[in-house]
Amino acid sequence: MADMANILYDLLIAGGSALVNYLSAHVLLCLVPAFFIAGALSALLKKEAITKYLGPDTPKYISYPLAAIAGTLIAVCSCTILPLFAGIWKKGAGLGPAITFLITGPAVNILAITYTGQLVGWDIAGARATLAISFGIVIGLIMSMIFERKKKAEEEKAVPGVVGCAVPDVSKAEDQKDVKVDREFIWLFILLFMGLISGTLPIPLLWRLPFVALFAVAAAAWALKKYTREDNKQWMRETWYFTKLILPLLLIGVFVTGILAVLIPGELVAEYVGDNSVRSNSITTAFGILMYFPTLVEVPVARMFLDLGMAKGPLLAYLLSGPTMSLQSIFVVQKMMGKKKTLTYVMLMAVFCVLGGLIFGWVFG
Repeated sequence: MADMANILYDLLIAGGSALVNYLSAHVLLCLVPAFFIAGALSALLKKEAITKYLGPDTPKYISYPLAAIAGTLIAVCSCTILPLFAGIWKKGAGLGPAITFLITGPAVNILAITYTGQLVGWDIAGARATLAISFGIVIGLIMSMIFERKKKAEEEKAVPGVVGCAVPDVSKAEDQKDVKVDREFIWLFILLFMGLISGTLPIPLLWRLPFVALFAVAAAAWALKKYTREDNKQWMRETWYFTKLILPLLLIGVFVTGILAVLIPGELVAEYVGDNSVRSNSITTAFGILMYFPTLVEVPVARMFLDLGMAKGPLLAYLLSGPTMSLQSIFVVQKMMGKKKTLTYVMLMAVFCVLGGLIFGWVFG
């Protein structure tokens, strides 16, 4: 009985220590500004300007980069990407840009990259952002090439005599004439982003705080001047929504990973995923798909695995696959796209995650 009590005590201490380390000012100073950015993106950014240019007939050099940017800006939580994905697709977005949006949203949003950089390392965070955007665009192009070309061929067969005839879409041309740049939001975003960067600088806390405070005050003054009272209230409501949705899950996740770090033998991790082999990257990719973690909880889990001896290549493969391809999201996407498209998407993403881990391990491991 005494032994059991000692074990429980040790586990609680391990979980508590992980929480204390997480709640250090270094981490909070990067997450708090990120929550405000997430709230501003949700409340103040005009999404119509983004969904307007993701159609299948929009030039690829416009639609795909814009889909990647839209994913990084709009989709803060992995739980929100699916209805947004369905929404832009139903509004006329092409399959390729919609897939790009689906991939980049959960993997490359500001919270995910900032938290990954602070807790795991900026080399992993940078690779995660770069590869997720690159893979999102490439996989989107492949999906479009396979399925939309086939769809167009079937439509041409069904309507004889239209092959090679280009009929200008006047309404679409008129739609694309007027693009209003929301300068107020751009400047607000810059001020908030500079506050975020200031909070993550590798300098002592007392030197970081004045910079964070300066940009916070400047952002608040700008918002009060340029936005209505109702807009600012909506911004605070959205910020609070993301905070209460994500932070409790993060705290629980960090506590649990602190306990798991004690329970999981490091030798086991080092044996199976401690090198940069195809096997190791395949195992962590499959783990990311099969194991669902709430938003951002995959990051402290990644930190735990890194401490236990997981190689950096397989670690990156896990961080790429987990947010984009959990079993739950696959089932939901299958209902939207059908079995063939979903199976192709999952297979492509799995292969690219393994390749991404291998390449990162060879270059930086």
